[in-house]
Amino acid sequence: MIDLADAVRRFAELLNPHEGNEKRLQDWITTVRMADLPYLHAFTRGLEKNQAAVAAGLTLHYSNGPTEGHVNRIKMIKRQMYGRANLDLLRKRILLAA
Repeated sequence: MIDLADAVRRFAELLNPHEGNEKRLQDWITTVRMADLPYLHAFTRGLEKNQAAVAAGLTLHYSNGPTEGHVNRIKMIKRQMYGRANLDLLRKRILLAA
């Protein structure tokens, strides 16, 4: 029998080396469902709903992490300037910070 901590740990192993495949993911989902872990049922339903995207995320070596980092940085600058200036100054601050 698998407990919640062990299930989360096994899912993390699928994520770490980017060597997870669809079969291992499906095996993990089946194991969690058979173990009757209600905290993970909604999560597994979401994984199955977006199975193609999840499988691509587990197997491909591409990442949009750098892009998300830039978006986060721009949003932070925008929040700091809220109500103080127009788009021209925001553009200059973004370009100077890069």
